[in-house]
Amino acid sequence: MSTCPHDDRIETVRRFNRFYTRQIGVLHEHLLDSDFSLTEARVLYELAHREGLTSADLCRELGLNAGYVSRVIARFEKNGLLVKTRSAADARASQLQLTDHGRARFAPLSEASRREVGAMLERLAAPAQRQLVDAMAEIESLLSAPEHTYVLRDPRPGDMGWIVSRQAVLYAREYGWNAQFEALVAEIVAKFIREFDPQAERCWIAEKDGKPVGSVFVVRQDEETAKLRLLYVEASARGLGIGHRLVDECLRFARLAGYKKMMLWTNSVLADARRIYEKAGFQLVEEEPHHSFGKDLVGQVWARTL
Repeated sequence: MSTCPHDDRIETVRRFNRFYTRQIGVLHEHLLDSDFSLTEARVLYELAHREGLTSADLCRELGLNAGYVSRVIARFEKNGLLVKTRSAADARASQLQLTDHGRARFAPLSEASRREVGAMLERLAAPAQRQLVDAMAEIESLLSAPEHTYVLRDPRPGDMGWIVSRQAVLYAREYGWNAQFEALVAEIVAKFIREFDPQAERCWIAEKDGKPVGSVFVVRQDEETAKLRLLYVEASARGLGIGHRLVDECLRFARLAGYKKMMLWTNSVLADARRIYEKAGFQLVEEEPHHSFGKDLVGQVWARTL
């Protein structure tokens, strides 16, 4: 019998799938000793972390059958876990929102999941944890957007200077900001380099075709709060989901590092960035007019719990 040239790769992937499902326990009929299936728990997670989702959104983003999603939603609604409201943007669609009871049912499930993953990671030393998380991110990147392949990596010599230069150029060109902004970026980057704590802080560089196209930082605000800083994506790389991916990595790292909350500071004119933050579950908590970078601006503080 002839064999496919890729048979060894296929079997390696299948073996990994069997191994990892054992690790995370998804072969159990119900997840984490709850009365929810894995898919139902996934739907609950999306509804708990994102506003304004519709049934169509869940089908598209989770790859689920419309009939199955409809049955799950009907069950959740019957049990008082969610309510439907008519979408302002599309009268034919209903937005789904968890009730207080729904959030109360999800909370212990989320905490149990965190404990199980934490227990798995605690078996590894910190460098091995970092290696595992980076490998998972690489798998996600390769499988989620093969037509637009990019990778996230740690910074290399020269990357920090690139961050300062590219942000200064972009914000001068697109918003007319002056050299004060370049000075601010340089100060943030220099402080990160001088005071870097690998257990509590991180920088990612997004790289496409061998060139950096984006970056972001997580730094410590206080013992319980992480701060997201300097999210940036090159104009040529927009539309590939890099900004969303960078923010997701920040949230994942902050949870792993033990933070309870993440916050960020931005300006109201940065509409594209705001949409990314909103989709990631951040909420506007404070705003104030200020004159900076040669412009009259409205500064905003956004935050979310982890």
